[in-house]
Amino acid sequence: MSGSNVTDTPPDRSSLLTEQRHPRSMGLHRMTVGEIVGLIQSEDRAVPQALERVKPALVGLIAAAEPGFLAGGRLVYVGAGTSGRLGVLDASEAPPTFQVEPGRVVGIIAGGDAALRRSSESREDDPAGSHEELHRLQLGRHDTVIGIAAGGTTPYVLGALRFAKALPEPPVTALLVCTPVDRPPFVDHRIVLETGPEVLTGSTRMKAGTATKLALNTISTTLMVRAGKVYENLMVDLRASNAKLRDRAGRIVATLCGLDRARAFDLLQGAGGSVKTAVVMHRLGLSRQCAQDRLDRCGGRLDVALGES
Repeated sequence: MSGSNVTDTPPDRSSLLTEQRHPRSMGLHRMTVGEIVGLIQSEDRAVPQALERVKPALVGLIAAAEPGFLAGGRLVYVGAGTSGRLGVLDASEAPPTFQVEPGRVVGIIAGGDAALRRSSESREDDPAGSHEELHRLQLGRHDTVIGIAAGGTTPYVLGALRFAKALPEPPVTALLVCTPVDRPPFVDHRIVLETGPEVLTGSTRMKAGTATKLALNTISTTLMVRAGKVYENLMVDLRASNAKLRDRAGRIVATLCGLDRARAFDLLQGAGGSVKTAVVMHRLGLSRQCAQDRLDRCGGRLDVALGES
Protein backbone atom coordinates (compact mmCIF):
# COMPACT_ATOMS: atom_id res chain seq x y z
CA MET A 1 0.00 0.00 0.00
CA SER A 2 1.34 3.41 -0.91
CA GLY A 3 2.41 5.65 1.94
CA SER A 4 0.96 8.77 0.26
CA ASN A 5 -2.64 9.79 -0.12
CA VAL A 6 -3.60 10.63 -3.69
CA THR A 7 -5.90 13.38 -2.40
CA ASP A 8 -2.82 15.18 -1.07
CA THR A 9 -1.28 15.40 -4.53
CA PRO A 10 -1.07 19.08 -5.49
CA PRO A 11 -2.27 20.40 -8.85
CA ASP A 12 0.20 19.88 -11.69
CA ARG A 13 1.62 23.30 -12.57
CA SER A 14 4.22 22.03 -15.06
CA SER A 15 2.38 23.65 -17.98
CA LEU A 16 2.93 27.14 -16.57
CA LEU A 17 5.58 29.15 -18.36
CA THR A 18 7.12 30.20 -15.05
CA GLU A 19 7.56 26.55 -14.00
CA GLN A 20 9.25 25.30 -17.17
CA ARG A 21 12.96 24.61 -17.50
CA HIS A 22 15.05 27.03 -19.49
CA PRO A 23 17.08 25.23 -22.19
CA ARG A 24 19.98 27.67 -21.83
CA SER A 25 20.46 26.98 -18.13
CA MET A 26 20.37 23.17 -18.10
CA GLY A 27 24.05 23.10 -17.14
CA LEU A 28 23.78 25.90 -14.58
CA HIS A 29 25.61 23.97 -11.85
CA ARG A 30 28.65 23.52 -14.11
CA MET A 31 28.97 27.15 -15.20
CA THR A 32 31.63 29.59 -14.08
CA VAL A 33 30.76 32.73 -12.17
CA GLY A 34 31.14 34.78 -15.34
CA GLU A 35 28.93 32.43 -17.33
CA ILE A 36 26.19 32.49 -14.69
CA VAL A 37 26.22 36.28 -14.43
CA GLY A 38 26.22 36.60 -18.22
CA LEU A 39 23.29 34.22 -18.59
CA ILE A 40 21.22 35.98 -15.92
CA GLN A 41 21.89 39.38 -17.45
CA SER A 42 21.03 38.07 -20.90
CA GLU A 43 17.72 36.69 -19.67
CA ASP A 44 16.89 39.93 -17.85
CA ARG A 45 16.59 41.59 -21.26
CA ALA A 46 13.23 39.85 -21.57
CA VAL A 47 11.82 42.10 -18.85
CA PRO A 48 11.50 45.41 -20.78
CA GLN A 49 10.19 43.49 -23.78
CA ALA A 50 7.47 41.92 -21.65
CA LEU A 51 6.50 45.32 -20.26
CA GLU A 52 6.32 46.86 -23.72
CA ARG A 53 3.92 44.14 -24.84
CA VAL A 54 1.51 44.82 -21.96
CA LYS A 55 1.46 48.60 -22.40
CA PRO A 56 -2.16 48.61 -23.70
CA ALA A 57 -3.29 46.41 -20.81
CA LEU A 58 -1.55 48.64 -18.26
CA VAL A 59 -3.09 51.75 -19.80
CA GLY A 60 -6.52 50.13 -19.68
CA LEU A 61 -6.18 49.18 -16.01
CA ILE A 62 -4.86 52.58 -14.93
CA ALA A 63 -7.57 54.39 -16.89
CA ALA A 64 -10.21 52.26 -15.16
CA ALA A 65 -8.68 52.86 -11.72
CA GLU A 66 -8.12 56.60 -12.14
CA PRO A 67 -11.66 57.99 -11.60
CA GLY A 68 -12.13 56.07 -8.38
CA PHE A 69 -8.66 56.90 -7.10
CA LEU A 70 -9.15 60.61 -7.77
CA ALA A 71 -12.45 60.37 -5.89
CA GLY A 72 -10.61 59.11 -2.79
CA GLY A 73 -10.53 55.40 -3.54
CA ARG A 74 -7.69 53.07 -2.68
CA LEU A 75 -5.20 50.96 -4.56
CA VAL A 76 -4.96 47.54 -2.92
CA TYR A 77 -2.35 44.92 -3.76
CA VAL A 78 -2.85 41.28 -2.73
CA GLY A 79 -0.17 38.61 -3.09
CA ALA A 80 1.81 35.80 -1.49
CA GLY A 81 5.55 35.20 -1.29
CA THR A 82 7.62 37.39 -3.60
CA SER A 83 4.49 38.80 -5.25
CA GLY A 84 3.08 39.85 -1.90
CA ARG A 85 6.36 41.41 -0.78
CA LEU A 86 6.55 43.46 -3.97
CA GLY A 87 3.00 44.75 -3.40
CA VAL A 88 3.77 45.71 0.20
CA LEU A 89 6.99 47.41 -0.93
CA ASP A 90 5.20 49.57 -3.48
CA ALA A 91 2.46 50.44 -0.99
CA SER A 92 4.95 51.35 1.76
CA GLU A 93 6.81 53.77 -0.50
CA ALA A 94 3.73 55.79 -1.45
CA PRO A 95 3.41 57.91 1.75
CA PRO A 96 6.99 59.28 1.87
CA THR A 97 7.20 59.76 -1.90
CA PHE A 98 3.82 61.35 -2.54
CA GLN A 99 2.61 62.33 0.95
CA VAL A 100 -0.50 60.29 0.24
CA GLU A 101 -2.59 59.53 3.32
CA PRO A 102 -1.87 56.19 5.01
CA GLY A 103 -4.28 53.59 3.71
CA ARG A 104 -4.66 54.99 0.19
CA VAL A 105 -2.23 52.37 -1.16
CA VAL A 106 -2.46 49.06 0.69
CA GLY A 107 -0.36 45.92 0.47
CA ILE A 108 -1.82 42.65 1.76
CA ILE A 109 0.44 39.60 1.94
CA ALA A 110 -0.36 36.00 2.86
CA GLY A 111 0.94 35.42 6.37
CA GLY A 112 0.82 39.11 7.34
CA ASP A 113 3.78 41.36 8.08
CA ALA A 114 5.82 38.45 9.43
CA ALA A 115 5.91 37.05 5.89
CA LEU A 116 7.97 40.04 4.75
CA ARG A 117 11.02 38.52 6.48
CA ARG A 118 10.14 34.85 6.95
CA SER A 119 8.70 32.48 4.38
CA SER A 120 4.96 31.88 4.81
CA GLU A 121 4.28 30.24 1.48
CA SER A 122 1.94 27.66 3.05
CA ARG A 123 -0.53 30.47 3.72
CA GLU A 124 -0.97 31.08 0.00
CA ASP A 125 -3.09 27.93 -0.37
CA ASP A 126 -5.99 29.41 1.61
CA PRO A 127 -8.45 31.11 -0.76
CA ALA A 128 -10.16 32.81 2.19
CA GLY A 129 -6.92 33.93 3.82
CA SER A 130 -7.34 37.59 2.87
CA HIS A 131 -11.07 37.90 3.45
CA GLU A 132 -10.93 39.23 7.00
CA GLU A 133 -8.48 41.97 6.05
CA LEU A 134 -10.43 42.85 2.90
CA HIS A 135 -13.65 43.00 4.92
CA ARG A 136 -12.06 45.50 7.32
CA LEU A 137 -11.21 47.75 4.36
CA GLN A 138 -14.91 48.03 3.45
CA LEU A 139 -14.12 48.08 -0.24
CA GLY A 140 -16.33 49.95 -2.67
CA ARG A 141 -16.63 51.03 -6.28
CA HIS A 142 -13.92 53.69 -6.01
CA ASP A 143 -11.27 51.14 -5.00
CA THR A 144 -9.02 48.97 -7.17
CA VAL A 145 -7.80 45.55 -6.07
CA ILE A 146 -4.83 44.06 -7.92
CA GLY A 147 -4.00 40.42 -7.32
CA ILE A 148 -0.35 39.58 -7.97
CA ALA A 149 0.52 35.96 -8.78
CA ALA A 150 3.43 35.11 -11.08
CA GLY A 151 1.95 31.72 -12.00
CA GLY A 152 -1.63 32.95 -11.94
CA THR A 153 -2.91 30.08 -9.78
CA THR A 154 -2.36 31.22 -6.18
CA PRO A 155 -5.58 30.40 -4.23
CA TYR A 156 -4.96 33.26 -1.75
CA VAL A 157 -4.89 35.79 -4.60
CA LEU A 158 -7.74 34.36 -6.65
CA GLY A 159 -9.87 34.06 -3.51
CA ALA A 160 -9.25 37.73 -2.72
CA LEU A 161 -10.35 38.84 -6.19
CA ARG A 162 -13.42 36.61 -6.09
CA PHE A 163 -14.35 38.09 -2.68
CA ALA A 164 -13.88 41.67 -3.92
CA LYS A 165 -15.97 41.16 -7.04
CA ALA A 166 -18.86 39.66 -5.06
CA LEU A 167 -19.29 42.81 -2.94
CA PRO A 168 -22.45 44.94 -3.36
CA GLU A 169 -20.45 47.76 -4.95
CA PRO A 170 -17.41 45.90 -6.26
CA PRO A 171 -14.07 47.58 -6.86
CA VAL A 172 -12.13 47.38 -10.09
CA THR A 173 -10.27 44.06 -10.07
CA ALA A 174 -7.09 43.08 -11.87
CA LEU A 175 -4.80 40.04 -12.00
CA LEU A 176 -1.10 40.56 -12.68
CA VAL A 177 0.62 37.35 -13.81
CA CYS A 178 3.78 36.25 -15.61
CA THR A 179 2.38 33.33 -17.57
CA PRO A 180 -0.56 33.11 -19.98
CA VAL A 181 -3.71 32.17 -18.05
CA ASP A 182 -7.39 32.61 -18.79
CA ARG A 183 -9.04 35.68 -17.28
CA PRO A 184 -11.29 34.53 -14.43
CA PRO A 185 -14.86 35.90 -14.60
CA PHE A 186 -14.32 37.91 -11.40
CA VAL A 187 -11.32 39.77 -12.88
CA ASP A 188 -11.87 42.96 -14.91
CA HIS A 189 -8.31 43.37 -16.15
CA ARG A 190 -5.63 40.74 -16.81
CA ILE A 191 -2.00 41.77 -17.30
CA VAL A 192 0.32 39.02 -18.55
CA LEU A 193 4.04 39.76 -18.24
CA GLU A 194 5.52 36.96 -20.33
CA THR A 195 9.12 36.86 -19.13
CA GLY A 196 9.56 33.17 -19.93
CA PRO A 197 11.15 30.37 -17.91
CA GLU A 198 13.58 31.44 -15.21
CA VAL A 199 17.32 30.69 -15.25
CA LEU A 200 16.67 28.88 -11.96
CA THR A 201 13.52 26.90 -12.71
CA GLY A 202 10.48 28.26 -10.89
CA SER A 203 12.38 31.05 -9.10
CA THR A 204 9.96 33.86 -9.95
CA ARG A 205 11.82 36.29 -7.69
CA MET A 206 14.06 36.73 -10.75
CA LYS A 207 12.74 37.92 -14.14
CA ALA A 208 9.09 37.62 -13.13
CA GLY A 209 9.69 39.53 -9.91
CA THR A 210 11.62 42.29 -11.68
CA ALA A 211 8.89 42.72 -14.28
CA THR A 212 6.23 42.73 -11.58
CA LYS A 213 7.99 45.47 -9.61
CA LEU A 214 8.30 47.63 -12.72
CA ALA A 215 4.62 47.15 -13.52
CA LEU A 216 3.59 48.13 -9.99
CA ASN A 217 5.89 51.18 -10.15
CA THR A 218 4.16 52.19 -13.36
CA ILE A 219 0.64 51.75 -11.97
CA SER A 220 1.14 53.62 -8.70
CA THR A 221 3.32 56.41 -10.12
CA THR A 222 0.94 57.10 -12.99
CA LEU A 223 -2.03 57.31 -10.61
CA MET A 224 -0.11 59.71 -8.35
CA VAL A 225 0.85 61.93 -11.29
CA ARG A 226 -2.79 62.02 -12.41
CA ALA A 227 -3.81 62.86 -8.84
CA GLY A 228 -1.65 66.00 -8.86
CA LYS A 229 1.08 64.63 -6.61
CA VAL A 230 3.72 65.58 -9.18
CA TYR A 231 4.60 68.89 -10.86
CA GLU A 232 6.76 68.71 -13.99
CA ASN A 233 8.79 65.63 -13.00
CA LEU A 234 9.27 66.66 -9.38
CA MET A 235 7.74 64.99 -6.31
CA VAL A 236 6.29 68.19 -4.89
CA ASP A 237 4.20 66.26 -2.36
CA LEU A 238 7.08 64.37 -0.75
CA ARG A 239 7.21 64.08 3.02
CA ALA A 240 10.52 65.57 4.17
CA SER A 241 11.02 63.15 7.05
CA ASN A 242 14.81 62.83 6.94
CA ALA A 243 17.90 64.72 5.81
CA LYS A 244 17.83 63.27 2.28
CA LEU A 245 14.21 64.24 1.72
CA ARG A 246 14.66 67.68 3.29
CA ASP A 247 17.55 68.26 0.90
CA ARG A 248 15.38 67.16 -2.03
CA ALA A 249 12.54 69.41 -0.91
CA GLY A 250 14.89 72.38 -0.71
CA ARG A 251 16.29 71.69 -4.15
CA ILE A 252 12.79 71.42 -5.62
CA VAL A 253 11.82 74.80 -4.14
CA ALA A 254 15.08 76.33 -5.42
CA THR A 255 14.43 74.95 -8.90
CA LEU A 256 10.79 76.00 -9.18
CA CYS A 257 11.31 79.42 -7.61
CA GLY A 258 14.70 80.32 -9.07
CA LEU A 259 16.26 80.78 -5.62
CA ASP A 260 19.65 79.93 -4.19
CA ARG A 261 19.85 77.12 -1.64
CA ALA A 262 19.81 79.31 1.48
CA ARG A 263 16.79 81.34 0.37
CA ALA A 264 14.98 78.17 -0.73
CA PHE A 265 15.33 76.63 2.73
CA ASP A 266 14.21 79.85 4.40
CA LEU A 267 11.11 79.85 2.19
CA LEU A 268 10.49 76.16 2.86
CA GLN A 269 10.70 76.74 6.61
CA GLY A 270 8.27 79.64 6.33
CA ALA A 271 5.90 77.32 4.46
CA GLY A 272 5.92 74.78 7.27
CA GLY A 273 8.00 72.35 5.22
CA SER A 274 5.43 72.12 2.39
CA VAL A 275 6.99 72.35 -1.07
CA LYS A 276 3.70 73.26 -2.76
CA THR A 277 2.91 75.97 -0.22
CA ALA A 278 6.39 77.44 -0.58
CA VAL A 279 6.11 77.61 -4.37
CA VAL A 280 2.67 79.23 -4.30
CA MET A 281 3.84 81.74 -1.66
CA HIS A 282 6.81 82.79 -3.77
CA ARG A 283 5.23 82.70 -7.23
CA LEU A 284 2.00 84.51 -6.26
CA GLY A 285 3.30 86.64 -3.42
CA LEU A 286 0.90 85.13 -0.88
CA SER A 287 1.12 84.49 2.83
CA ARG A 288 1.44 80.93 4.06
CA GLN A 289 -2.21 80.71 5.04
CA CYS A 290 -3.44 82.21 1.78
CA ALA A 291 -1.23 79.87 -0.20
CA GLN A 292 -2.54 76.85 1.72
CA ASP A 293 -6.13 78.01 1.25
CA ARG A 294 -5.58 78.41 -2.48
CA LEU A 295 -4.10 74.91 -2.74
CA ASP A 296 -7.04 73.49 -0.79
CA ARG A 297 -9.50 75.15 -3.18
CA CYS A 298 -7.57 73.65 -6.10
CA GLY A 299 -7.61 70.12 -4.72
CA GLY A 300 -3.94 70.31 -3.84
CA ARG A 301 -2.90 70.62 -7.50
CA LEU A 302 0.04 72.96 -7.84
CA ASP A 303 -0.52 73.60 -11.55
CA VAL A 304 -4.10 74.71 -10.91
CA ALA A 305 -3.10 76.85 -7.94
CA LEU A 306 -0.54 78.61 -10.11
CA GLY A 307 -3.18 79.28 -12.78
CA GLU A 308 -1.58 76.99 -15.35
CA SER A 309 -4.52 74.62 -15.81
